[in-house]
Amino acid sequence: MKLIAEKRSKTDKYDVLRFVRNNGSCTDALMPRQGILPHDLVHYVVESALPLRHGFLSLLARGADAQFVMEEVHDKSNPNVETEAVQAEAIVEGLQAQLWSGAFDQEAFLAGAAAACSARNKPPFDFAALALDLKTALYDRALALNQQWSSAPYYSTLSLDFSPVI
Repeated sequence: MKLIAEKRSKTDKYDVLRFVRNNGSCTDALMPRQGILPHDLVHYVVESALPLRHGFLSLLARGADAQFVMEEVHDKSNPNVETEAVQAEAIVEGLQAQLWSGAFDQEAFLAGAAAACSARNKPPFDFAALALDLKTALYDRALALNQQWSSAPYYSTLSLDFSPVI
């Protein structure tokens, strides 16, 4: 799937992220400007690095509508949301907190992601099963993508390729 981030004018409060599936169909979402890497682009960093079959982007790649998935995953009262969808969202939220803080604190990141899962009665993602340096795989990649996105001129696009875990 191709992600096409469209940076709008300097005065817009939202940019747009279009998800173009391999079959040519697409869906899109607004990306609020927030001073750090937009939330949906943080999903790209997380879901490109971790084996999450039911993360936000993988669900979109399989044909789900962006608005439907956002509502479904963010509905804290919905017990039927896939565990991995909750884990992906929790990891994204944890990474965003690290981006806001301006430094990567692995212990705080893991605690935040675990707490967000626990609040939804889902187990936290098992990072111990992966041989991964989380700072390099997630935080540093998010910073690099943020630099790329921030330096993109208004009225331009940034294209990324996403391959869902099968």
